[in-house]
This record gives sequence, C-alpha cells and structure tokens, in this order.
Amino acid sequence: MTPTLPLVEIFTDGSCEGNPGPGGWAALIRVDGKEHVLTGTEADSTNNRMELTAALRALKSLKQPSQVDLYTDSEYLRRGINEWLPAWQARGWKRKGGALANVDLWKALERAIQRHKIEWHWVRGHAGHPENLRVDRLARQAMLKVK
Repeated sequence: MTPTLPLVEIFTDGSCEGNPGPGGWAALIRVDGKEHVLTGTEADSTNNRMELTAALRALKSLKQPSQVDLYTDSEYLRRGINEWLPAWQARGWKRKGGALANVDLWKALERAIQRHKIEWHWVRGHAGHPENLRVDRLARQAMLKVK
C-alpha cells in the first residue's frame, strides 16, 4: 500500500521594477486549511528570476514529499518545467540558441521537484484570481523594500 502524500496548494508570483531592477517574490502555501506566506527580495533581479525564486523557495520549504498543485501566472516557469527542461538538460543546460538564462535557478528547481508530485497550473495574471492577486500584492510589497 502506497502512503498518501500530503496535499499542498502553492500560489506564486514575482515582481520587478525595471528589468533588471529591484525585485520581490511571494508564495502562499496552503496545507490542511492552514496558510503560510513566504516573501523575499533581490536588489538587482529580473521578473523571470523572481518568478522562479518564488516557486523554488515554496517547494524547498515543504518538510516532506507532497502532492502539490502549484499555481503561477508565469508561462516561463510553467512551460520551462513542463516543456523545455528535458531538452535543456540533454544539451548540458543550454538552449538551442546558446546560453540558458537563470540556469542556477532552473537546476535548483529541477532538484526541488524530484521529491514531489506536482501539477503545474497557469492562471492569467491580474484577472481576478484571488490568490494570484494576493501573491502579486505581496511580491510588490517585498520589492518596495529594496527600492
């Protein structure tokens, strides 16, 4: 009999003013009806780095392997994990056209996803999704701390 994995919902977002510029990220983690919020900043970052960081930090915060529904408004993150990652790995962490941006975060994410069963969901940003709007606000608030 296979043990049941804990069910976890994660909502992530990243924000950057200027690209590059000051950045912030946020993750809302929901387990058994309880919520936990993570936020962070980087003084000089990009929007894509903040999106990846939010997902990475949320997944790394989970204490045990879990069944995760991860919601993001970043096609870069969702498609990177679901579509592009195997090809990048096969090419030695390079894109067809050369260098892969954010390779440090992609490698860390690849390691972090191994312990979990993750369903990646894309939500349209700024379109009324309550949790997406919440993590967007939190990421922007975090970004303002380094502006």
